[in-house]
Amino acid sequence: MRLPRSLSGWTMAVFGLLAVALGVVGLVSPDTMLALLGFEVPQTRDPGDYTKVYLAASSMAAVNMGVYYLLAAAADYRPFFLWTVPFRLLTFTVFTLLVVTGAAPARFIGVGIWEGVGAVVTGAALWWERRRPDAA
Repeated sequence: MRLPRSLSGWTMAVFGLLAVALGVVGLVSPDTMLALLGFEVPQTRDPGDYTKVYLAASSMAAVNMGVYYLLAAAADYRPFFLWTVPFRLLTFTVFTLLVVTGAAPARFIGVGIWEGVGAVVTGAALWWERRRPDAA
């Protein structure tokens, strides 16, 4: 795989690597991921509790998304970079609201911040690249 060729590409690659790494953590050690996110980790689970199944599905989605980001970064596919910005800001908003309303533990705000900061940094990098005189 080739390295990113732009600042915006690097923002996508970093986000992609983090998504893959955290997705793997969720697949390999779901209790670790739950604890990182601030959720309770009971010693035993009641029948019909599919928390770990849902976490495995979310973790697999994170791995897939991370790979998409890495492939887009390697191809320097800036339209994709741009498409992610509003949706990552939406994710920031929804995850923040989950914490503010008490539906999610306070530590979960880290996921929202990760999405929001990543979106702003990618958006700023794309804006800066467009303003450069040598931009194509």
